[in-house]
Amino acid sequence: MDSALLRSPPFVAALAVALGGAATILGAYFFQYVLGLPPCPLCLDQRVPYYIAIPLGLALAVWIWRGAPVWAVRAGLAALVVVMLVGAGLGLYHAGVEWRWWPGPTDCSGPVGAGLGSAADLMSRIEVARVVRCDEAAWRFLGLSLAGYNVLIALVLTAVAGWGLAASRRAG
Repeated sequence: MDSALLRSPPFVAALAVALGGAATILGAYFFQYVLGLPPCPLCLDQRVPYYIAIPLGLALAVWIWRGAPVWAVRAGLAALVVVMLVGAGLGLYHAGVEWRWWPGPTDCSGPVGAGLGSAADLMSRIEVARVVRCDEAAWRFLGLSLAGYNVLIALVLTAVAGWGLAASRRAG
């Protein structure tokens, strides 16, 4: 890889957003599958921007490497800024629900199956159902929940994409 490419802010920004997003998703999977903290519906919603930003950032980095036109680079970086801002907004909304600043969605009270069966079956399923609530933080470190850390991560990735976008505007 050309060393000039590694000094290109748009390339570095696109790749950093993709890699930072991948690290964030891997962290979420670690908490879910290794530590046994199942995600609530809002946690799953917060993953969606990363599922968009990771392939977009990688594709943009490859395209820059292959000599993409400036307008495409700017459009891709602007899209990354928007996607990560949405991610920060989703994290802020979820953190606010956890802190009880506002009410959360009603689907955070647990899943309901399509076939309810008999009353006895329903009661036995309710007794063993594990409800993952959106309004209770499953884990906190230094006072922040995973949703709070997601806000910070998404804002950093927004800033990185914004830096790449601003540098592409200065360059020409």
